[in-house]
Amino acid sequence: GLAALKIATASTTAQNPPQDTIDELIDLYNRGQFSAVFAQSKYLTQQYPNAFLVWNLFGIAAAKTRQFNQAIIAFQKVLSINPGYADAHNNIGNILEDQGKPEEAIQAFKKAISLNANYAEAYFNMGNTFKNQGNLEEALQAYNKALSIKPEYADAYFNLGNMLKASGRLEEALASFNKAIALKPHYAEAQNNLGITHRELGKLDEAEANYRQAITLKP
Repeated sequence: GLAALKIATASTTAQNPPQDTIDELIDLYNRGQFSAVFAQSKYLTQQYPNAFLVWNLFGIAAAKTRQFNQAIIAFQKVLSINPGYADAHNNIGNILEDQGKPEEAIQAFKKAISLNANYAEAYFNMGNTFKNQGNLEEALQAYNKALSIKPEYADAYFNLGNMLKASGRLEEALASFNKAIALKPHYAEAQNNLGITHRELGKLDEAEANYRQAITLKP
């Protein structure tokens, strides 16, 4: 999905609007005003055609408002200004996945990783794409790679647990869900799936405790 989209923080020599204008755009983004960010950043790209930060925000806002073709054009512009910016490839990959183009998405994630070998989020997103394709083994490999880079990645442990459960590796799935919860104690979804796994193992008391905890966390 688009949750992994990131605002550019890298410096650039390209001409940008005044910092107050950038701050206003980021404030609108943080308040979830994506349509306003889209309109304002689109206008600013006409005034500042090589403004790296503006093009990046335009791409994010376009993706958030599901204007995917506009988003890809924006991130391609970001890459023309800064070819080494791995986040743009990651963002393009998320958009392609959302458009139902998994093979192209995987290539975009691989390009991001080629620019940043320690890009845990790109491995995580690639794992999600493999998962949605039903490629469980490749998804497992991608999640494990993400965790080798970022051991505190609770969502990767959660998704890894789901893949292990789907593969029938229930004890390993339990361990993965427990790690997710240790890292993110209020992780209701992990408690729920831990309960499902306990139930599949015939451990009904443990399953009930997990379900009750999930409901407490997320009534």
